[in-house]
Amino acid sequence: MKTSLFKALFISFFSFAIGCKKNEKTEIVKKTTSEEVIQYASGLSIHKYTGYSVVKVTNPWPEANKDFTYVLKEEKGIVPDSLQKYTTVAVPLKSIVVTSTTNVPFLEMLGVENKLVGFPHTNYISSEKTRTLIDKGIIKNVGQNERLNMEKLIELSPELIVTFGVDNNNPMIKNLEKSGLKVMIQGDWMEQSPLGKAEWIKLYAALFGKEKEADVLFDNIVKEYNDALVSVKNKEAKATVLYGNMYQKQWFVAKGNSWVAQFLKDAKANYLWADVEGTGSLALTFEKVLEKAKMADIWIAAGTFKTLDELSASNPHYSQFNAFTKRNVYTFESKLGATGGTVYYELGPSRPDLVLKDFIKIFHPELLPDYKLTFAEKLK
Repeated sequence: MKTSLFKALFISFFSFAIGCKKNEKTEIVKKTTSEEVIQYASGLSIHKYTGYSVVKVTNPWPEANKDFTYVLKEEKGIVPDSLQKYTTVAVPLKSIVVTSTTNVPFLEMLGVENKLVGFPHTNYISSEKTRTLIDKGIIKNVGQNERLNMEKLIELSPELIVTFGVDNNNPMIKNLEKSGLKVMIQGDWMEQSPLGKAEWIKLYAALFGKEKEADVLFDNIVKEYNDALVSVKNKEAKATVLYGNMYQKQWFVAKGNSWVAQFLKDAKANYLWADVEGTGSLALTFEKVLEKAKMADIWIAAGTFKTLDELSASNPHYSQFNAFTKRNVYTFESKLGATGGTVYYELGPSRPDLVLKDFIKIFHPELLPDYKLTFAEKLK
């Protein structure tokens, strides 16, 4: 999903029980400490109470100065007066619209993809299962994320629209709410912890009453991730790694505290920009990158290139890198869905265990002799 390289969307919780005001305060302290659902995600919290849950999304975009709180009300649940000011969503949902491909795997993992009634730019979705629903007309194209088709959404009347923002300026959200549609802001794309991104499945579990299923799924991902970490525990980070490539006259490398850099660290690779503070990416000139990474052992390139010839055709100067001449160039973006959606950007955030195994297979292939790369491909 080319225009969504750096995306993502999600929430956190607090509340009280019904009764006299004195007992409410006691209940808040008791339940907030014992029923927090989230362990790894920094921008999402979910607190469960009898008959309802409270979801809170923090840091939904860079330098966000506001949080978003939502109440998920079960059929016979009673929401305390103190929470009436927040958007209340009746759960389990019967219909939903999401606006990022990263949400689609969560729906499929929970078996509720048939509740998805609309998505912007449906061609971006790569999953065969969800594409079948699109082809059947069950999932409608609802425009673009920042210019959603209001008429189509009103016609579909989903019980909830889950979207994201890149800043605080998104009039579309206000227009949707004015039309009587319920909107939830999420921020999974802001998570820098691999397991933190994947844990946003618990938001969808809370929306569809699939908490037990999500716990099993997520616990297995955590186990697989941790098992992979154990496999490289005694390995040295020897292989030097170059990341990214030129885009509009600049080379964007992942900063040292980013999602990508965490994978490289966990896979025991010597990432050349690991010491750069911050998340996101750092823009550099070609000359600066060549100066530092000319002799890098392995190059993780961006883009849908299948061969080294295709890569060099985009910039003949790439042949100056040692990793290029030694034919040690990989990309995670070349596997596409039937209509051009990038599999890695859709599925990778929800399956960090597979992403980590791909990196370990690249840097320490002897540790996973029977494992076949899920997302990555070596350029031929």
